[in-house]
Amino acid sequence: MDGPAGYTARGGENRPGGRMARGGRAGRHTGSRGRRRDPWTKDPPTVMFLSGSVSRPDFCSQILNSGVKPGFPKTIKTNDPDVLRAARHSAESFNNCSNDAFLFRESHVSRALVQIVKGLKFMLDLDISRTTCKKTRHSSLDDCSFQTNRTLKRTLSCYSEVWVVPWLQSFEVPVLRCH
Repeated sequence: MDGPAGYTARGGENRPGGRMARGGRAGRHTGSRGRRRDPWTKDPPTVMFLSGSVSRPDFCSQILNSGVKPGFPKTIKTNDPDVLRAARHSAESFNNCSNDAFLFRESHVSRALVQIVKGLKFMLDLDISRTTCKKTRHSSLDDCSFQTNRTLKRTLSCYSEVWVVPWLQSFEVPVLRCH
């Protein structure tokens, strides 16, 4: 079937004037100058970003300018259950390294940070205090009350880092400094 001005729609080899179309493809309309348009060199499509508010900064600048960065330590509430478990691990580590006759237990967590690093790394500022439980009895720290005797009462300020890997149910206390 013939198209406009003598072009053939399919299977034809002739162009007006008896010449073959460039590129060996006959029967295609190649434009007014006889050049074939390459689909990869077309003008790029226009991309529009729609936003509900013109004054709102874009998402990337919000992340870059925010106070929280991925992988950086983040402040967490001191009464968070995970923080309290990390504080307990710190007290137990202290008891394992201490020569004191009595067990110590966490008495106050003043600051807590958490960082995601192949698990959770808790950084704690905490106080641990001497309890009435002796080490020889191997009591659970939950059953131990703090010392009330003035001569035996003692509280230490500590900085601790506790690394918890929940999916392996493991923990490690690589840093524990008390004074």
